[in-house]
Amino acid sequence: MADQTNPVGVRHVRVPDDRDGQRLDNFLLGQLKGAPRGLVYKLVRSGQVRVNGKRAKAESRLSAGDDVRLPPVKPDEPGQAAVPPRALLERMQASIVFEDRALLAISKPSGVASHGGSGISFGVIELLRALRPGEPLELVHRLDRDTSGLMVIAKKRSALLQLQALLREEGGIGKRYLALLTGRLPDGTLTVDAPLHVGLRQGGERHVRVDPTGKPSRSHFTVLERRGGQSYCEVRIETGRTHQIRAHAAHLGHAVAGDDKYGDPEVNRRLRDKAGLRRLFLHAASLEFALDDGRSPYVLNAPLAPDLAEALDRLG
Repeated sequence: MADQTNPVGVRHVRVPDDRDGQRLDNFLLGQLKGAPRGLVYKLVRSGQVRVNGKRAKAESRLSAGDDVRLPPVKPDEPGQAAVPPRALLERMQASIVFEDRALLAISKPSGVASHGGSGISFGVIELLRALRPGEPLELVHRLDRDTSGLMVIAKKRSALLQLQALLREEGGIGKRYLALLTGRLPDGTLTVDAPLHVGLRQGGERHVRVDPTGKPSRSHFTVLERRGGQSYCEVRIETGRTHQIRAHAAHLGHAVAGDDKYGDPEVNRRLRDKAGLRRLFLHAASLEFALDDGRSPYVLNAPLAPDLAEALDRLG
């Protein structure tokens, strides 16, 4: 029912018990169906969204029973989400590799962002919500836009909270990636234990570097085989920092092939000409974890993306 002291269309929603602790922005994305992330942040910044009558920040955590004021969102409001292209929806549907009552897993295509914003209309979560209207889907974690592979989306609030707790716990989720590193990495397993600091370049672009003031970060690189003078590796990470594998690989002097941020442009050009590699050769291959206090184990896999497999074959 509209609030008599506010414009017609304003709604007040009580936060249900199963949303206790959820971030305000994620709660709003579930309530304002179809509204892009950028519009949601704009509504919060302008004070049109109120929690218990007060302004709140997008990252604020809600409590069960909180009263959230939702402003009207007009269908023709600037920035309102359009309907995702059918081809993109079909691509996302085809990417699902696992599903049960608690979660679903996709093999994210390279070039698709985890979520919309900053000029991106549709990310993984917007596309899945368009495919599954009314389902309470939530991103558990993110992958870089250029990285392909396994992503997990929670279908139940209880699963989301358990997975978020495991992500905060070192080693709580086993993460395995496949990557092509430039040059010849030594045989065996090479561990990089180097803190990473996230900085911003001009224009707001994130750039990560090894820095003593950064957050502890640990990656393990194991050469699986040599291809065309490059090193095809399995990478296991104990922490999940922004650009961790890419920054650690560059720190070793063996950047991930096709990395236009941390790699060597000349090496990338040669790999593009020789192997047809036109993007970052980094693929999230598997995740291993257990829910319900260990009673529900999961081992999820996403096969190497076809374009990366083809590039590997061309290297001989």
